[in-house]
Amino acid sequence: MLLRRPLQTLTLPLLRRHLAAAAAEAVVSPADHHGADPLSPPYGYLPGHPRPDPKHDEVILAVPRASSGRHVAAKERKAGRVPAVVFEQENGQEGGNKRLVSVQSKQIRKLVDHLGRSFFLSRLFRLQVWSEHAGQGELVESVRVLPRKVHLHAGTDEPLNVTFMRAPPSALLKIDVPLMFIGEDASPGLRKGAYFNTIKRTVKYLCPADIVPPYIEVDLSELDVGQKLLMRDLKVHPALKLIQSPDQPICSIIGSRAPEQKGK
Repeated sequence: MLLRRPLQTLTLPLLRRHLAAAAAEAVVSPADHHGADPLSPPYGYLPGHPRPDPKHDEVILAVPRASSGRHVAAKERKAGRVPAVVFEQENGQEGGNKRLVSVQSKQIRKLVDHLGRSFFLSRLFRLQVWSEHAGQGELVESVRVLPRKVHLHAGTDEPLNVTFMRAPPSALLKIDVPLMFIGEDASPGLRKGAYFNTIKRTVKYLCPADIVPPYIEVDLSELDVGQKLLMRDLKVHPALKLIQSPDQPICSIIGSRAPEQKGK
């Protein structure tokens, strides 16, 4: 896919500014693996690597759902709720201990709209299941979860259903981590008028639950015409395991405008 438009649109500038500011302001505590083995638990975010912005932390409120099916789902949506499922995890795969719940439609819509779908699916949340209306009655379960899937209406983007995966500290989670392109202003190829070709917008990793990256930075500042970056070139926490071919390209700088086109 060849694009010839301002790269600010490609790289989600508003979201990048918020996320980059949070990463820059984050204070690295002594528990952040200073002098420890980053490949051994307990894991912690390393200096220079993106970490979740705490201002986006939010508790997702839910209520139990007795049954599933098309008619039950339609009734839940009419009441302003979204049918959801919470699974146990087994090495990143959906496992047992399934719980049927319903979450608030407006809350899920707000999170997806604010973060973006890919970023919503790569962020951990606290999920609280209450016996009555969300936040009322008896607290049935409070657990950290990863949104595994979210199905949106094709026309309105209203959430139709959500799948959550429980994410205790010991969990290994398969996550499509979003890519954030930086350094485009310094790219020799782009400064020559070449085209930026986005091949991948997410990359799949097996991540320890305590260090799920909100995104991965892809630095274009040294990329010239005809060059590309591969998945193996991404700089991530060493405990993350790439589960795609490391030789797959993620982006490239292609060609340049002809002289007569430049003069037009």
